[in-house]
Amino acid sequence: MPQSAGRDRVGVLTFHRCINYGSYWQARCLIEGLETIGLNAILLEHRSARADRAEWGCALQPLLPIPTRRDDLPLYKMKIRRFFDAFAALPLSAPFPLERPADAEEFPLVIVGSDEVWNLRHPWYGGCGAFYGEGLRSGRLVSYAATFGNFDSLDRLRGRWADSLRRFSQISVRDLNSKRLIKDALGLDAELVLDPCLQFPEAIWNAGKEEMGSAYLAVYGHSFPGWFQRTVRRWADGRSITLISIGYRNDWADEQWIDAGPEDFARFMAGATAVVTNFFHGCVFSLVNDKPFACVLSDYRSNKLLDLTAMVGAERNVIPEGSSSLHLDAVLGEPPGTAISQRITALRRNSSAYLQHVVQHAP
Repeated sequence: MPQSAGRDRVGVLTFHRCINYGSYWQARCLIEGLETIGLNAILLEHRSARADRAEWGCALQPLLPIPTRRDDLPLYKMKIRRFFDAFAALPLSAPFPLERPADAEEFPLVIVGSDEVWNLRHPWYGGCGAFYGEGLRSGRLVSYAATFGNFDSLDRLRGRWADSLRRFSQISVRDLNSKRLIKDALGLDAELVLDPCLQFPEAIWNAGKEEMGSAYLAVYGHSFPGWFQRTVRRWADGRSITLISIGYRNDWADEQWIDAGPEDFARFMAGATAVVTNFFHGCVFSLVNDKPFACVLSDYRSNKLLDLTAMVGAERNVIPEGSSSLHLDAVLGEPPGTAISQRITALRRNSSAYLQHVVQHAP
């Protein structure tokens, strides 16, 4: 829904149309958080038939090369529809083709991020110049909590992409890998800030929490290694805790909630006894809700998970192969704790200072 004009209007460019709980909530939390500091934040509504086909295909077949079960397809389709409803309720600019960013509305200030907006390995958004600020009509260009994801090639970043990033007047990132890349490619010391869900968690908290009537362990992610599945299964069985998988099928869980929408996800994570995940935002939502959690690394997400847990002091919540049952019991048996909360509070202050600086220097 297009918004009215005003000198305090800020455009936000991110991956807000992904069928992914973390992508949706980081966009929403950033928009609503910017509103709390006096800005009229609007998501730049980029459209791409190519990206849509890839996104929706992945949402219907998330476990490839394992094909989606026939009886799960209606559930994944319902999940997609619930995301579409959630997208429509966000404050959106007039739509424009992703391949023609100059057709987007003009804003005095455009904030690029959060999410993997600079990941040149992203399967359908990688290499889209708009996320590097190319062609955007703005008085000023900054980033908030941008990340390169699993991209770590300095050689490829040099040249066109580094030149594009030099157009940003201020840069902040959400992980150490991205901070290193910016330093090595541009010679800049990018600010390290929190993901919007951790920086502005109020919308997540306001969603409430599920009241399931009995304890459950939230399973968020897919393609978990077999050793991790078995370890978690034994832990849950020993405590008579139900394993419920949200958003994706995990046959080793007791129950599947595949068709959950974004609001369902927020309530579900808030109501869980504990969380097991291999997704970045599985860890983030555990931290937002002060939930015990255990995460396991995957090839695609290892940079993000390792950097997040290092930033907040939750390294022990990463479970390596060969860990004892006592390790899993330690992290799932108690919430993150005071030291981690204090680290998040300190990072939140730093993130607030960065955003205040952005606002004070807005055109």
